[in-house]
Amino acid sequence: MSINKMFTKYVSQNIFGMIGISLYILADTFFISRVEGSNGITALNLVLPIYSFIFAVGAMMGVGSAIRFKIGRAKGEESAERFFSNAIFFALLIGAVFMLVGGLFPSQLVAFLGGNDVIVQVGAPYTRIFMLFAPFFMWNHICNAFVRNDGAPTVAMAATLISSLFNIVMDYVLMFPLGMGMAGAALATALSPIIGILICCTHFFSKQNTVRFLWKRPSIKRLGKACQLGVAAFIGEFASGVTTLVFNGVILMIAGNVGVAAYGVIANTALVAISVFNGISQGSQPLLSDCYGKRDLVSVKKVLKLGVMTALVLAVLILIVVCVGAEAIVAVFNSDQNAQMAAYAAVGIRLYFVGFIFAGYNIVGTGYLSAINSAKWAFWASMTRGVIAIILCVVVLSLLFGMTGVWIAFPIAELMTAVITTTAIIKTK
Repeated sequence: MSINKMFTKYVSQNIFGMIGISLYILADTFFISRVEGSNGITALNLVLPIYSFIFAVGAMMGVGSAIRFKIGRAKGEESAERFFSNAIFFALLIGAVFMLVGGLFPSQLVAFLGGNDVIVQVGAPYTRIFMLFAPFFMWNHICNAFVRNDGAPTVAMAATLISSLFNIVMDYVLMFPLGMGMAGAALATALSPIIGILICCTHFFSKQNTVRFLWKRPSIKRLGKACQLGVAAFIGEFASGVTTLVFNGVILMIAGNVGVAAYGVIANTALVAISVFNGISQGSQPLLSDCYGKRDLVSVKKVLKLGVMTALVLAVLILIVVCVGAEAIVAVFNSDQNAQMAAYAAVGIRLYFVGFIFAGYNIVGTGYLSAINSAKWAFWASMTRGVIAIILCVVVLSLLFGMTGVWIAFPIAELMTAVITTTAIIKTK
């Protein structure tokens, strides 16, 4: 199969899979808005950084270990076999910490993230339940990454889409017929990775599988080597949590809970766009790592070019759709018909989504840097995008321009990051 056909196959299936993840988060937001109104959206948005952090740790271990597995296989290294079981063990260990904290201190966590008494009451059950399932979220990331790198992107896509569909259906069943409210939304979300893992197991138990679980002593050194290449995936996931946390704090001071609810609509809608670009990045990664391991640098450059061009085209299309349909998008989540929230969100979503012209390029670029074993550049490009630039921009611009400054902070931060990403790509060629 030619590089073009392989790129189309891997990337299209990963985009569909990643969109599936974002759609169940949107479904959560929609159903919660119907049951709890703007308070529910505020509570959901305040705890999203914790959710993002759990996903980020799983992505770092999963993607990083799968890259090491893929490159090692291409080079014929026997040690490549041990990365899967090593990641599974450490996901259980780290996930147990999240389970302990979430099970014992959910109310304190929501309050620490900025929730008042009303928001704590709404958000604590949701927080407790999804944190108790933290290891499954991480295992799902790991299994999906290894299935994709083991030449079965269709199974990886099916696992993501079916688990997302399960989540959406169970959201409705648990929240409405069974009347469980926010707890029902959390339980639906918590059960969905189990479905994804079970579907991935259809590959692990098939004849085509080459990934094996080895009962070997876990190695922190091996985990560290994997995490070096998974740092871009970590920061890619963690960035949304950091962004949400910083934005929530700034918006609470400027516009209160109504402003946070408006940002909740924008942030959750933005997850769909981010999922598209993550799909391009993760779909390109197995091809890049395989070609890099075989020293086929011509194909590496070709895959990078295809990824960047695809990201730019889709970014323009997404921006057009959002600018035309901003009011309609906001109305879907505004069950209270809160005019002030709608006004904030309609303006904000148009300004915020300009950033995806640069974000798509940055996500694909940092994924490329990780896939070709350029851990240092991947780290700094990801850190600039996910932490340094966004915090600097939202703090400074909000002081200068209020809520308008908050909305334009994302595009400016992504533009700054694009300079670093371009420099890194040029240096590694």
